[in-house]
Amino acid sequence: MADGGAKKTKSTKEERRPYISRRASEINNQYGISDLLIDIGRRISTADNLDDALEMMTEMMSVELKADRSTLFLNDTASGELFSRTAQGQQRREIRILNDSGVAGHVFQTGESLVIKDAYKDKRFNKAVDEQTGYRTKSILCVPIKTVVGHTIGVAQVLNKMDGKKVVSFDESDLVLLEAMTTQAAVALQNTQHLEHMQKKSAEEMEFLDIVSDVTSEIDLSKLLAKVMGEAARLMTAERSTLFLNDEKTNELFSMVGAGLDATEIRLPNHLGIAGTVFTTGESINIPHAYADLRFNPAFDKQTGFFTRSILCTPVVNKEGKVIGVTQVLNKRGGPFTDADEQRLKAFTAQIAIGLENAKLFNDVQNMKNYSESMLESMSNAVITTDDEGKIVTCNAAGYRIMKLENEKDVLSKKAEEFFVGKNEWVMEKINKVDESQIPDIFMDAELEFGGEKVSANVTVLPLISSEEKKLGTMVMIEDISSEKRMKSTMSRYMDPGLADQLMSAGDSDDFLGGRSTEATVLFSDVRSFTTITEALGAQGTVQLLNEYFTIMVDIITSEVEC
Repeated sequence: MADGGAKKTKSTKEERRPYISRRASEINNQYGISDLLIDIGRRISTADNLDDALEMMTEMMSVELKADRSTLFLNDTASGELFSRTAQGQQRREIRILNDSGVAGHVFQTGESLVIKDAYKDKRFNKAVDEQTGYRTKSILCVPIKTVVGHTIGVAQVLNKMDGKKVVSFDESDLVLLEAMTTQAAVALQNTQHLEHMQKKSAEEMEFLDIVSDVTSEIDLSKLLAKVMGEAARLMTAERSTLFLNDEKTNELFSMVGAGLDATEIRLPNHLGIAGTVFTTGESINIPHAYADLRFNPAFDKQTGFFTRSILCTPVVNKEGKVIGVTQVLNKRGGPFTDADEQRLKAFTAQIAIGLENAKLFNDVQNMKNYSESMLESMSNAVITTDDEGKIVTCNAAGYRIMKLENEKDVLSKKAEEFFVGKNEWVMEKINKVDESQIPDIFMDAELEFGGEKVSANVTVLPLISSEEKKLGTMVMIEDISSEKRMKSTMSRYMDPGLADQLMSAGDSDDFLGGRSTEATVLFSDVRSFTTITEALGAQGTVQLLNEYFTIMVDIITSEVEC
């Protein structure tokens, strides 16, 4: 053809309008049953999707067999269920039954057609559906849907053949006609079902990749666990899910969050229960009935009031093949977990394992960082660090206090050469020296000036080096000794400087304060008329007099000792 091929005609609501009723005999006489079957094949093959194909077929079944209701069930091999879909307004409702229950289940399992004249007298008929809907089923015609090679893929069922307003029984000619119709439609229905399955799998894979990409982009461990569990429960259509990671320090499996559970940390020994068994063996466990398995511990159900029916638990394995945790999903909606669910959960955990390890490592590093920052904040010495470009990146609380800084803008992100200026310029010289030599340096009793006030300090400059021996920057530690220096100066006015040094260096030593035996010379002196003088001078004058007196006396005694 000039246009490269025939175009597929889309089905419309107008095309799917009910047929003008005609009996099987009329079809044979007017068109022949072959013409009907060709028409069925054409119409089903033009359906855009499985829903449209099912709707078309049920319409034709009802019209051709004069049935009040008709249903076409296809078999779901994954779940062992027969399913059908019906339109309800703009929505479609899916009906599912086990493929071995009721009249439809019997026909599917045996592959034999049934004509039931009185439904309520047949033991295979389930009255519960009528009781729920208020509908009254009287006669039933049910045939298997078989392919040309004899493989049963579903069941076609029509209810209550109508003769005017009267319900009559289906006959042998109805059975032959329905079998012919379903056989003709079987190939198209099977192809449409396969196409829907492929489209669904493709959509699931795309969704799977999107989920993995979204989940693994998270670096915060608690947020990552929450994302993983939320997506695992959704992918598996499960009621609850939990991801346990192994704590190598305590040999415990822990979880910070569980989808369907309150946000709390759960911990258990890494060798107990279902999760412990999966962790130690590295093998998945799929339990359709939890309470029938001796490894299941019902204590948690008793605490929470939750009832566990089915469990699927798989190991989380890193790229080195080491089991680092387990993923557990509970209570699949619609039945037990399948082999396909197990493979899907394994694939999911394999993809997110690297992200979990990265997040766990980031969490450990963050904890170490918090620990280090807490230590720095608790120190009484000022600590300033610079990066490899000489920019100041950290300053602890003691640093703000000692250097008379009000906020971060006064120091952070500034170049060290811009901060240590004026009388503190010598510190920058020492930083450059240490950065070049990568050898620590200490400066005792140095003088600094901050906010117009002089500060006596011991200054230590240290190089910061990475594990690969690369320069990371420098650290400057300032120990403020101004108060100690003032105290020593004061004490030296009243005693020998050497003794003052001993007292200052001893600190709170009990040995020194408790007394010590040593040879010493003691000078007793008396100020003549001291009482009369103090009465005349008053308190302030007396203190001034004593300060002058002690200064003179200590200087004279010290000079005599040195001689």
